[in-house]
Amino acid sequence: MSRVRTPDPTPGWLSEEELAQARQQLPMVYVQAVPVTLDPLGCVSDVGLLLRPNDEGNMIRSFVSGRVHYRETVRAALLRHLEKDLGPLAMPQLPPSLTPFTIAEYFPHPSQSGLTDDRQHAVALCYVIPVNGDCEPRQDALQLSWLTPEEALREEVQEEFEGGSGDLVRRALAYAGWGRC
Repeated sequence: MSRVRTPDPTPGWLSEEELAQARQQLPMVYVQAVPVTLDPLGCVSDVGLLLRPNDEGNMIRSFVSGRVHYRETVRAALLRHLEKDLGPLAMPQLPPSLTPFTIAEYFPHPSQSGLTDDRQHAVALCYVIPVNGDCEPRQDALQLSWLTPEEALREEVQEEFEGGSGDLVRRALAYAGWGRC
């Protein structure tokens, strides 16, 4: 998960102090989306990876990710974060069923999940989301790179992710049937 905090455009559901306290006592619910483009047969042709600075100022790879707010549907959270990170013209195609391709569990310390987030225990519902429009990175994302699946799986690209989250790209591509098309 990205460790850079984007200011909440609609503050009020939790103050920064309340959020910090909740993170110490409760798992936080997130949505994560791996944006993809599809070829005419519906096979993944490109994977969209964001480039962001982390808290130390190092550049890291990530994908669309963010909290689900209180009383917000998963569908609404996905759309909000897709627009926030990819821009209003991305034209994401949400699936009719919001069954995630995986549920990622992040822990503040290394664990059997292989995913870490030193701020909190987080549970993320993960989706592969085709986009058809023009994507322009926004908020704390500096760049959106469209890589072929082979490029996205290269070791040097995978090493640019924090907390083991590069493995979610592998899982997303397996779920989307990449390599079988």
